Amino acid sequence: MDDFYKNIIISLLTFSVGCIISLVSPKILKKLLRRITSATQSKTDDYIATLLIETIKPLGFILSFIVAWKVLLIGGIVDKTLIGISKFLCLIYIVRFVNRVFLKIIQRWASKINDQSISEMIRSLSPMVGASVWSLGVIFYLQNMGVQMAAIWALLSAGGIGAGLALKEPVQEFFEYITILLDKPFQSGQFIHIDGIWAKVESVGVRSTRLRSINGEAIVMSNSRLTNGVISNYAEMKKRRLVHKLGVVYETTYEQTKSIPMIIKNIVDKTENAIFDRCHFIEFANSSLDFELVYYIPTSDYLQAMSAQQEINLEIMKKFQSENINFAYPTQTIHVNKQEIFS
Repeated sequence: MDDFYKNIIISLLTFSVGCIISLVSPKILKKLLRRITSATQSKTDDYIATLLIETIKPLGFILSFIVAWKVLLIGGIVDKTLIGISKFLCLIYIVRFVNRVFLKIIQRWASKINDQSISEMIRSLSPMVGASVWSLGVIFYLQNMGVQMAAIWALLSAGGIGAGLALKEPVQEFFEYITILLDKPFQSGQFIHIDGIWAKVESVGVRSTRLRSINGEAIVMSNSRLTNGVISNYAEMKKRRLVHKLGVVYETTYEQTKSIPMIIKNIVDKTENAIFDRCHFIEFANSSLDFELVYYIPTSDYLQAMSAQQEINLEIMKKFQSENINFAYPTQTIHVNKQEIFS
């Protein structure tokens, strides 16, 4: 009985000393770490030092309790339960500390990268890193508690195979998401065409990409379909090449026909956001003399291209009217020999 009371006194003293150390050590460590972190311009080490100081105090209380409890030499289920709970609480604080440090490092790494898509990809790894740290922590805890890990590993292996089969498609979409961010076939805000769909990219998600069609409806398309399809990205156009055919009537004189290419060249040259390439008389068609006009719009803006095209078309109409040049339309002329009819 005397030994029991003696153990209680030693246990209380041990716990008290541990609590005092847990209260004093963060203050001492804070001053020491402040000297170290003040020598650097980075805020990351300040953040880690603050986390460390916040974590030491509760960990010190828990460890003091574990040591003090073991002094009592109380065995059985009560001892295992309290020690198990105490170790689990230690695990929570340690894993939280490690996770928060990793997340801070990932965020700082992502913020230093100028490429927004790569930065988003790095940030998207945060949940995976957090889950991995928790998994390793739980496995370490179970092993420390004396759990037979052979059965656990066998269960995890079987579960991993099943989860792999079940999550095949989501995992594939995630890697397609990584491909989109790294390869950059398109980015948010760009106008693309794929599988007959003309749309603007609104956002790229982990599993799917959200588009906004030219008609206004939202289109959600899987990342794998996007990466496996042929994408036309109009935002990447340095200039837009426009080819037009126009025909004039056969009654157009030689002089008028010869002047048409120069007339059109002058019109295109005077038009803003338009660069003349060529204009040629290319064909004697069934009902018209056909010309082919080629010019460039040095912009990827679709509205600017259409405005320039409209201005050129209107000026061509105006100039042809002033020059008495008539546009052709489908006609068919039949010549009848009267003598053959009445013979």
